[in-house]
Amino acid sequence: MLLAVVAVAVPAQATEPRNVLVLGRISDDPQTHYEQLKPLLDYVVARMGDVGITEGRVLMARDIPQMQSYLRRGRVDWVTETASGATLLEARAGAVPLLLTERYGVSRYHTVYFARRDSGIGSIEDLRGRSIVFQNRQSTSAYFVPAAELLARGMHLEILLSPRDEPEPGSIGYLFARSELNLSSWVHKRLVDAGALSNLDWDSDRHVPASFKRDFVVFRETRPFPRALEVVRGDLDARVAARLREVLIEASADPAARDALRSFFRTTAFLPIDAATRAELDVLRAGALRVVAEVE
Repeated sequence: MLLAVVAVAVPAQATEPRNVLVLGRISDDPQTHYEQLKPLLDYVVARMGDVGITEGRVLMARDIPQMQSYLRRGRVDWVTETASGATLLEARAGAVPLLLTERYGVSRYHTVYFARRDSGIGSIEDLRGRSIVFQNRQSTSAYFVPAAELLARGMHLEILLSPRDEPEPGSIGYLFARSELNLSSWVHKRLVDAGALSNLDWDSDRHVPASFKRDFVVFRETRPFPRALEVVRGDLDARVAARLREVLIEASADPAARDALRSFFRTTAFLPIDAATRAELDVLRAGALRVVAEVE
């Protein structure tokens, strides 16, 4: 019988039994994410009996440090994460990238920087002494990538107490809007000077309404980078990791997996990590580590 249970901030056990596959997710909404994760976990577990897996569980973490702890202690076997989050788990907890995750048919995206047309901002350099809004601390496209790029250009980032707060001269003040619509609204209302989000959100009328967009100008777009990854703990049984990889790759061609993939954040395929993707991940990892060290 397949069983999946939500566990959030529970007392640690040494490790899970070897017949249990534990899928982890960093979440601020455990119940919603549990419902998204469980169907695919059940699909996978049903196809891993040949390597001794007969049961599946879901374990949520509130943030990256907690998930790092779970991985180090063998509490989690497989984690689905944004690319930047995955590379931090790789660097700090020995996680191993398993597959690139394609969602809505898209495996890569990029960051768009934008401001009001009347802001006087035409380049990243114009952000000195101004403010920028990011989405949240877990976002690759709307936090880690733009923050890392600003740091790489020698700029100092300081968190603001509120949109009315002002950065020190020469610095860039930043805030988190939590949602994409809030992010674009704050820029449109002149609460902040600029925003950064993914090109997918930029193209969405729900996140950037047309009535806002006509008043905006895009002043920079980054190169594409991986959208999401599946990673496993570094000491996971090699047979289990190999079978998990095989099942996930084959899932996109299996009609029986269709609903489970749709629930799994609208995943359309799991793709092998080639040399080009590995190079992109190396850049993301270096940038994310710098942001954690110098900004947070």
